[in-house]
Amino acid sequence: MDILERFGNYVRFETTSDEDSTATPSTACQWELARFLEAELKRIGVPRVELDDYGIVYGWIPATAGKEQCRALGFIAHMDTSPAASGKDVKMQIIENYDGKDVRLAGGEVLSVRSFPHLKTLAGRTLVTTDGTTLLGADDKAGIAEIVTAIERILEENIPHGPLCIAFTPDEEVGRGADHFNVDKFGADFAYTVDGGPEYDLACETFNAASAKIKIHGVSVHPGDAKDIMINAGLVACELSAMLPPSETPRYTDGYEGFYHLDSISGDVSSAAMSYIIRDHSREKFEARKETMKNVVAKLNQKYGEGTVTLELCDSYYNMREIIEKHEHLMDNAKAVITELGLTPQVIPVRGGTDGSRLSYMGLPCPNLGTGGYAYHGPFEHITKEGMALACDVVVGLIRKYAAV
Repeated sequence: MDILERFGNYVRFETTSDEDSTATPSTACQWELARFLEAELKRIGVPRVELDDYGIVYGWIPATAGKEQCRALGFIAHMDTSPAASGKDVKMQIIENYDGKDVRLAGGEVLSVRSFPHLKTLAGRTLVTTDGTTLLGADDKAGIAEIVTAIERILEENIPHGPLCIAFTPDEEVGRGADHFNVDKFGADFAYTVDGGPEYDLACETFNAASAKIKIHGVSVHPGDAKDIMINAGLVACELSAMLPPSETPRYTDGYEGFYHLDSISGDVSSAAMSYIIRDHSREKFEARKETMKNVVAKLNQKYGEGTVTLELCDSYYNMREIIEKHEHLMDNAKAVITELGLTPQVIPVRGGTDGSRLSYMGLPCPNLGTGGYAYHGPFEHITKEGMALACDVVVGLIRKYAAV
């Protein structure tokens, strides 16, 4: 099947995850794509497929004759899309022979070269965008399409390969993609997540990540009688935000620079709630950031009274570099395959996380490959057909390379 057609089939499914849900998957709509993928893997000839009770789709392909001694190689992508933007009724806009200029979207939005200078490098390709009312879902349905298309090629063309393992997870966008992943059942010695940016991207580093849930308990009285009594929870929330380094937010950081990100805030005089995410590639700096958050809360409690501000701090995942660097062949082979395709590997730190962040610490080393996509999590998300095809070629190339060992 044509990779763009396959991708189009997937983005029709609404699979937005929900961080406030306690269900697994967090949204029932993810089951629909999971069942579709279960059926599709069987249709293309994957001999053993399983959809488990947690919404994870697994597939296994035994080694071809003479390749049984090869180590088992896995490929993983996630089915859900970010709750940062709607993923319902996605309408793709397909622009053949794209001219490298601004693209008008619905509602007056413009996918502009000024905001996204790389668009000029995509001229001549088939560009796929949203209509401007939803995200696209290339994160990570493009990854799924590339893995499935690669496996279809391997089977149809009888390409020699070692044992292959495939998995599609729910809830990666809300940090739960690996919660119920069965590494032993999956059976891979190592794997690649296909969940990055441009097709030449390759990553072995992610953030160390934590969430901070803050509740502020105010004292509400009539403003006319508030002297030395009122504690305005909303103002305390503003004060807390101002006590964190103003330059250490996502807007002002890049590369290896970490940050504090105020993800949500709500409240009034009597109570307020804040949600932060804390990120840093350095474990030492990550721990220091958490201590800073604790100290800020302690100072506010000292000022306004113990219990005024409560903090729930929880680690989410760690930088997978500590694990990946023990398996240099994973990066070396991926660099070689990308180079053989005429591309220049771009090894960059992921300013986020992947399922591989946690899976690496669960015993499954997982670098991250690019999908060909850009501007994830919003209406400016876009990808090219050619980028997806090249990302698929990277997967096929890795399967060939590990079978040649």
